[in-house]
Amino acid sequence: MNTLIRSLSLGALAAALTACAAGPDYVRPSAPVAASFKEAPQGWQAAQPGDGVPRGAWWEVYGDKTLDDLVAQVAVNNQNLKAYEAAYRQATAVVAEARSGYSPTVSLAPSATRQRTGSSTTGATTTRSTRAVELSGTWEPDLWGKVRRQVESDKAAAQASAAELADLTLSAQAELVTDYLDLRYQDSLAQLLDETTKAYERSLTITQNQYTAGTVSRADVITAQTQLATARASAIATGQLRAQYEHAIALLIGKPPSELTIAVQPLDISLPEVPGVLPSTLLQRRPDIAEAERTMQQQNALIGVAQAAWYPSLTLTGEAGYSGLGKLFSASNAIWSLAASASETLIDGGARSADVAAARAGYDQSVANYRQTVLAAFQDVEDELSTLRVLGDQAVAQDEALRLARQAETVARNEYQAGTVDYTTVVTAQATALSNAQSALQVRRDRLLASASLIRAVGGGWSDTDLPMAEATPRGAAQP
Repeated sequence: MNTLIRSLSLGALAAALTACAAGPDYVRPSAPVAASFKEAPQGWQAAQPGDGVPRGAWWEVYGDKTLDDLVAQVAVNNQNLKAYEAAYRQATAVVAEARSGYSPTVSLAPSATRQRTGSSTTGATTTRSTRAVELSGTWEPDLWGKVRRQVESDKAAAQASAAELADLTLSAQAELVTDYLDLRYQDSLAQLLDETTKAYERSLTITQNQYTAGTVSRADVITAQTQLATARASAIATGQLRAQYEHAIALLIGKPPSELTIAVQPLDISLPEVPGVLPSTLLQRRPDIAEAERTMQQQNALIGVAQAAWYPSLTLTGEAGYSGLGKLFSASNAIWSLAASASETLIDGGARSADVAAARAGYDQSVANYRQTVLAAFQDVEDELSTLRVLGDQAVAQDEALRLARQAETVARNEYQAGTVDYTTVVTAQATALSNAQSALQVRRDRLLASASLIRAVGGGWSDTDLPMAEATPRGAAQP
């Protein structure tokens, strides 16, 4: 038995010293990276470590305790994320399975036989007991690196799964932030319409008093009543969308809608300062880019797995143990055997060539997908930067329009009370003021949504250094 163990150990050492890995070593391909963002021509430098901008819980930049509590539950309770987390654990198990190919397979087989025989001439019987215990081992040394390339591929696949989980987590968190901001927008819109309703009630009172005094017609009263009823109906309608946003948030945090109630609160959130990144560092901050990059290494390693099939395989087998009568563990009952065999496929009808070609094509496809993912990431950032820039200009113009509309509404109402204009002028001024107030509120919401989308586009607080097993996976010389 000791002979078996020593032989297999020497074989493993010899194989380790002489083994090589088939296929190309992985080096990260180049990606289209701009020198700067078009929408940030003056430079958009990363925030300094001490500037107080959150790095992990990125949603805290909005300074809303309710939002913080809700988003923190996404990674814990969201059922879609639980499914992908299980997929990641499955991928890590596949790595462990691939690593088992480094080791020999050893089996222990004890047995016992009791046999009774008789003599036909003497009628005597004899009983014998035969016992045996054998330790057998089989091992195929990884001479050409097939197992190593498979382990490398599976480790990269596990990292890609971890990056996918991070990307989906970030997406779910960003979706909750978006739904929350939309919910608060509905709260603010309802508040605006309630205030407008009260103003319209005062206008109706003035109109009824003037009608009683005989200075205006019944049509003015009906017009004021219609305007008030319309505002009330609009205020009630905001409740429908608010309820849907609340239900969506409940789903994201893994709760039935009946178990979540978010208190009404207006959209009193200031536009946050979004921590910037340089174009080159974006490659390290987006989990979808990390997933695409890890997939490239996975496919690159599979080329080596396919190429290893061209080389002969060596199998070492050995057995050692004891078998016999009487005292089992004695020198006379010791048995052992060692064997080595090699095999090489001579004709396969082009199967191996096709496997290598398919592996190379899979790698080329992953490279194209990686570069496309990088391009899409830059588009996302540029889109949100331009959106914030345009909405910032629009907010200034819209605030001025609202100021003038409210001034015009005040003048029209005073002139109507003085009897110098008809009620149509008041209605028009009030409708214009309400429309501008709604537009200003919507621009404010859109700017907050764009800021959340921008943080999502730059990867939140994520970095590819967060990938598990990163230090154990060779990544080549090319680093961004």
